[in-house]
Amino acid sequence: MPVRSLADDLRARADDELAALLRARPDLLVPVPVDVTQLATRATTRASATRALDRLDRFTLQVVDALLVTPAPVDQAAVERALGVTGAPIAEALAALRTQALLWGADDDLKVPRVVHEVVGAHPAGLGPPARQALLALSPNRIVTIMRGLGLEPNGDHAANADDLAKHLADGDALDALVATLTDDARAALQSLVPGPPTGRIDSALRDVTRSEARTAIDLLLATGLLVPVDDSTVVLPREVALHLRAGRVHVDVTPHAPSPSITERSPGTVDRTAGAGALDILRKIEILLDAWATDPPAVLRTGGLGVRDLRKLPELLDTDETGAGLVAELAYISGLVAPGGAADDVWLPTTRFDTWRQEDPASRWAQLARTWLDTSRVAGLIGSRDERDRPVPPLGRDLDRPIAPELRRLVLEELAALPAGSAPDLSGVLTTIRWRRPRRGGRLRDEMARWFLREAETLGITGMGALASFVRPLLERHDDKAVAAAADAVRSSLPEPLDHVLLQADLTAVAPGPLRPDLERELALLSDVESRGGASVHRFTAASLRRALDEGYSAADVHRFLATISRTPVPQPLTYLVDDVARRHGHLRVGVASSFVRCDDETVLAEIMADPSAAALGVRRLAPTVLASSLSANLLLERLRRMGYSPVSEAADGTIVVGRAELRRAAAQPAPQPLVTERAVPEETLLGAAVRALRAGERSRHERPPDAAPARLTSNGAGQTLAELREALAVGATVWIGYVDHHGATTERLVDPARLEGGWLSAFDHRSGEVRSFAVHRISGIAPVDAR
Repeated sequence: MPVRSLADDLRARADDELAALLRARPDLLVPVPVDVTQLATRATTRASATRALDRLDRFTLQVVDALLVTPAPVDQAAVERALGVTGAPIAEALAALRTQALLWGADDDLKVPRVVHEVVGAHPAGLGPPARQALLALSPNRIVTIMRGLGLEPNGDHAANADDLAKHLADGDALDALVATLTDDARAALQSLVPGPPTGRIDSALRDVTRSEARTAIDLLLATGLLVPVDDSTVVLPREVALHLRAGRVHVDVTPHAPSPSITERSPGTVDRTAGAGALDILRKIEILLDAWATDPPAVLRTGGLGVRDLRKLPELLDTDETGAGLVAELAYISGLVAPGGAADDVWLPTTRFDTWRQEDPASRWAQLARTWLDTSRVAGLIGSRDERDRPVPPLGRDLDRPIAPELRRLVLEELAALPAGSAPDLSGVLTTIRWRRPRRGGRLRDEMARWFLREAETLGITGMGALASFVRPLLERHDDKAVAAAADAVRSSLPEPLDHVLLQADLTAVAPGPLRPDLERELALLSDVESRGGASVHRFTAASLRRALDEGYSAADVHRFLATISRTPVPQPLTYLVDDVARRHGHLRVGVASSFVRCDDETVLAEIMADPSAAALGVRRLAPTVLASSLSANLLLERLRRMGYSPVSEAADGTIVVGRAELRRAAAQPAPQPLVTERAVPEETLLGAAVRALRAGERSRHERPPDAAPARLTSNGAGQTLAELREALAVGATVWIGYVDHHGATTERLVDPARLEGGWLSAFDHRSGEVRSFAVHRISGIAPVDAR
């Protein structure tokens, strides 16, 4: 039977070929088409065809162009002649197009669905319309004038004249002779339109000028038919003329294979260790950020996001630049570790999820973080760019989503994964390859995103020294939780072991020669100020940093014990003296409420305060030899006394010391932001098989049963017989009707494709809902084959 349509072509395909189509174009599967005719209709919608074309590489798109511009009937040999490429590359591209229903028909009469013509546009490969089509739009007199100027004899019929002139313009020898008679300016103007687009704008394109009357290069081209007017200001280069000037090739620059970037060889072991250090560092930076925001949370902008001033505080905290700081904040956000909180969701706070997250195994935390980054549609590289209102785009805001991001991230990393282990490609080479892989995707933004993703991959420990780490490969090969577990197992050996010690120096610093255990790092950050971070971090002890710890409730003995425990070197004497001196002065003054008061057993200290020139700012007066009263609030008085170099503490009404421990604030756990995607995930093989069986069943129903026929009468033969019939349907891949009793006792009839029978439950593709559902076997009241009468 001749194949007359795409539906006929699909109907004749084998089950595995239909499954391949649904795998390549998963949008066709939701909901599952009722039959092949509906599948063909859906495949030829503009939206679906556009998505399919957007996923094609440059060479396959060039094959599409060749199919569109080559006169019918088209076969593989004609495509090879049109592109100047022979053999396997063309065959593979045609097979890929046929798999995706972008090509159908017999091998000697290949056809492209009409919707592909519409999506590609009026000028495939930058070529204009066929000469006959363009010439028929001219007036009969205009065609006669052109023919006589070329020495052709009109025959009186408009269509016949257009045919004769089009044949003349398609004759290579005649064209060469005609072009040779042109002026240099006319040849240059003609050549400018050859690469495409084939149209140009001029004044008065419709005026009738003979060849002898032509005064300009454009007039000469119009008079000879080498350019054809479209309207009064537009001219077009006929397809045959352009193809001849391209030496008969639809595309002059044809690249059948992806270009290979230049690479630098690295040691795979060094790559993994470098990436592992980056992986641990990004986890540490997320903890540092959220610990800081727990006590001093930044405000949420009215429009959402993090303010510029708050963003500019982060580079010093995280030892990175603003770009890196924005990425850290975004990683915490997409992982559900930070969210708006407070009385009116007015500040950014760590969520309760953060407390459990930081207790998890670092390898598992990193693997899940990397998977989340791969799948998110949020693009941290857009932070600081301008939105449509010319305002800077903030971190954690609503304007960072780009649906193409997940696909492009994986595409970039898959390019690295295709290289030998330890190969670091050059950036320009990767960008060239990505442009070849997805020429219809994104343009300039696509290139910028590829740059950002490579930089972010290095920060996350996905790459090391520019090469893909070996432990990332499971995340690229699979898309499920098993991939995360496999990546966690693989990265574990590459993560640096956190240190449990520092080296105390006589200059009141501590040097951590590597990443510290998180609990030690938090405690050390309370007792000291970080001077520098990196492979080794330097922490400086000062009177202010030690007082901060004492304010949190530490005693001098606690500080001495901690320093002795973590130091691999003896505690330097100057540090011991500093701790004791700060502790001795700490709490010497007591502040209460008068509005506030200062109490001290040493009268000379209070006399020093009263004699200090800056004491006027304290608003104090002496009530007794050991008591001063102040008009300031207790908190403000504490702050100003500390600026004067004293170490006061707050006193409660009963005379006890108030420990000023900072409150760790949390936001309620909230769902992480979901990716915005335009591409559906590749369906599981179980669903593909069920969908193909549903299509076949729909075809049988359409041909073998009246459209309004009711399903067969369903009878039950007992639980054992039901299980036996379900197992038989599973074994042969049959579609069956089942009677199913719901929770209200009502029985409905369902058309299903059994997929799995286990534990008293049947998993099957339900044609009514278009998805895989679970049915309790004991509620199945009966079974009948789909073609039962």
